[in-house]
Amino acid sequence: MGISPEELDQLFVAFGQTESGKKSQQGTGLGLAISRKYVQLMGGDISVSSTFGAGSTFTFDIKISLADKSDIQITQAKRRVIGLAPKQREYRILVVDDVRESRLPLVKLLTEIGFAVKEAANGNEAIAIWSTWQPHLILMDMRMPVMDGYEATKQIKARESLTEDYRQITTVIIALTANAFEEQRTAMMQAGCNDFINKPFHEEILLEKLSQYLGLEYIYQEETTKIPENSKKTTQEILLSDDLAPLLSQMSRDWLAEVYNAAAQCSDDLIFGLLEQIPPENALLKDCLSDLGNNFLFDKIMELTSN
Repeated sequence: MGISPEELDQLFVAFGQTESGKKSQQGTGLGLAISRKYVQLMGGDISVSSTFGAGSTFTFDIKISLADKSDIQITQAKRRVIGLAPKQREYRILVVDDVRESRLPLVKLLTEIGFAVKEAANGNEAIAIWSTWQPHLILMDMRMPVMDGYEATKQIKARESLTEDYRQITTVIIALTANAFEEQRTAMMQAGCNDFINKPFHEEILLEKLSQYLGLEYIYQEETTKIPENSKKTTQEILLSDDLAPLLSQMSRDWLAEVYNAAAQCSDDLIFGLLEQIPPENALLKDCLSDLGNNFLFDKIMELTSN
C-alpha cells in the first residue's frame, strides 16, 4: 500500500503501526523493530523508501564473509514422523486461521501423517465445525477477524461444560500465536486453551504436543546409512555433466513446457505430479528432478526444461 512520509519515522519503533499496517489487521508493530535490531547486531542497518499508494522497498547491509567447510558443524538429523502407528483411532484435528497460507502447510502436514483434518477461517466457522464434527484437537489462531481465537475458545469450553452427554469428546485447544509475552499466555489459558505454540512453529514441537495431549504413537522414517563422500556420482555432478540432456530429450515438448511452468509457479506439488509421468526406464531423470524439487531449486528446473 505504501507509507505516507510523515509516518516513516514510526516504522522501526516497537509497537508503532502505520495506517496501512492497521488496515491490514496483521502484526503487532514488532517485526521491523526486531529486524532492525538483528541487522544492527550483525554490523549493518536497515532503511526504507516508500511511495504512498504504490509500495515500499526495505534494504539492509550486513558484514559477512565466506565460511570454511571445516567450520560448519553437521547436526544429527532428528527422526522424521511419516505416519500414525497402526491400530489407533481416527484423530480429528481442526485448523483455525484466517490466513489461508498459514493453514495450508498445517493441513498438508497433518493429512499426510494420517489425521482427519478440517479447516476454518474464523472463530464462528470453528464453533460451527466443532459442534457437528467434534474434533479431538483444535489448532487455534488467536488473532482473527469476525471472531478471534480467545472468544471462540471461551464459547467452545462453555458449551462443553453445559453438556450432560458423557460421550461428548472434550476438545484439546492449542493456541497458535506470534506473541510470546507472558500476559498473552495467561490470557490464552484463561480463555480455555490447554497449551500454545509460537509461530512460526517447528514441526517436531507441533507433533510432540499432539502426542502429549492425544496419547498417540507415530511411525518414524528409518535412518539411512550415510554414503561415503565420492563413493558415487552425486546429483549435482550429473546435472553439471551432459548426462541429463539425452534423458530430457526422451520426454515430449509439451511435458517439458508443463514442468517449466510448474517451476515458474514454484509449485512442488505440480512438479511431482508431472514426474509421475516419467517412464520407469527413465528413473534417473525422475530422481534428479525430484531432488531439485525437494530442495526448491525451481530456477535449476526451469533452466533444464527451457530448451
